[in-house]
Amino acid sequence: MTRAANISPTVSAFVLASLILAFEPLRWLIGSWTDPSYASTGVVYLLALAGLLAWSLGSPVGTGESGHRQSAMLLLMASALIRLASQVLAINVIGGVALALDVFALATLLRTGERKRAVSPFWLSVLFLFTLPVERILQRVAGYPLQELSAKLSCGALGLFFTDLECSGIRIELAGRDVLVDLPCSGTSGLMLTMAFVVILTALHRPRLRTAMLWIGIALVLGLLGNALRISLLAVGIAFPGGVLGADVMAQPLHDVIGYLTLALSLAPVFFLYRPGAGGRAGAPRMPILPPMSRGVRTLSALVFLSLACVIVALPRQALDVSAATPPRPLPLTLEGETGVDVALLPIEQLYFRRYGGHASKRRYGPLALTVVQTTSPLRHLHAPDDCLRGLGYDVTFLGTRFDPVPTALYRARSKDGGDWRVAVTFTSGAGATTHNIAEAIWLWLGRPGTTWTSIQRITPWSLDDTRQAALEAATRAALDLTSPKS
Repeated sequence: MTRAANISPTVSAFVLASLILAFEPLRWLIGSWTDPSYASTGVVYLLALAGLLAWSLGSPVGTGESGHRQSAMLLLMASALIRLASQVLAINVIGGVALALDVFALATLLRTGERKRAVSPFWLSVLFLFTLPVERILQRVAGYPLQELSAKLSCGALGLFFTDLECSGIRIELAGRDVLVDLPCSGTSGLMLTMAFVVILTALHRPRLRTAMLWIGIALVLGLLGNALRISLLAVGIAFPGGVLGADVMAQPLHDVIGYLTLALSLAPVFFLYRPGAGGRAGAPRMPILPPMSRGVRTLSALVFLSLACVIVALPRQALDVSAATPPRPLPLTLEGETGVDVALLPIEQLYFRRYGGHASKRRYGPLALTVVQTTSPLRHLHAPDDCLRGLGYDVTFLGTRFDPVPTALYRARSKDGGDWRVAVTFTSGAGATTHNIAEAIWLWLGRPGTTWTSIQRITPWSLDDTRQAALEAATRAALDLTSPKS
């Protein structure tokens, strides 16, 4: 009782400091799980992590002092430094990485790696990273090269069986039918599941780091091949509707069934062949064993940590990815006989653009609602329409892409009150690039930072007459000088 009372203030200070640092990242993370615009499946990975933790804690721990308290303290200190970067740079994902270190510290403190049912604290913290909206980040940053790679792999596979095949970038033409490897087909969802699966196996097997990285690489390659197989099956189904596969491969549930089956095929070799290897467990990543600290050092460390936590959360936030000032793109006064009426930005939108730069304009032309966003920081400002529309409560369906006369992504958005809308979006750059694909826009911007990118979004009622719809669309293209990409 006396010993517990003596260490209680020190432990309380560390716990309080950790809670202070973790509060804002946790609030953002939980919000990403509940906000439809993120479309996050992070809760699934959280449940997997909790299951592993509970399974391990249900077994006895080995005897002897392992220095786990000192290791946990160092991890919390490292987490505080990462949280400092998150606060100063105003990047929430960095705060999420700090939470992963907190998980590492907690698992180390609970000695999950030293129990009869051992689970690696390090790989538990890696699994926690999957609870962050990393799939959305991966799609935006690496989605386009993944699309290109998936298309090339699929074309190679299809070329073994079909001669009437043409491939150009992310477009596949099979038997005269155009198949587009769009952003969902980049395989990011499957890769996330594949990587999470191998991380779970690694947490249980606890191999040497070299062995773990080898299997992660193998799983990555298998995941890419599995996605290419999925795209190939979908392409065959689209090119020969009702023929080879005997059903509409784009309809549910067949579309998802094909995806799950190809994913299972890619995971099977890892599941059946993954072994830690001789002596592998002894080399599992873990914190070094540290000598015990005196009571005075522990108390001082706790006070410093608590003070540091209070200072960190009080620091001003200054985002790095703020758009440079860009002159507003003038919108036409009239379109197809309709006089434009300016629409004010929502208060939250006004605050966002004041804080992170960029410029947005909204104007309505009869049945057409036009929104134009300009920025030199597309990672911050630009997104596909389904991101914000889902966040506003719409049920959004991606309809596909039209390349003629300009690349345009098409969506159908249904509101809860019965509204039904057609949404079209095109992204253009000051360097002359035009694309329907936000991932391609960001990829091109990464190659030429500082380039101004513009999102041009057109919304019309779904019931609008096709002739009127086409006339308004043509007038918008002409007024805003929307043209095909430069060759």
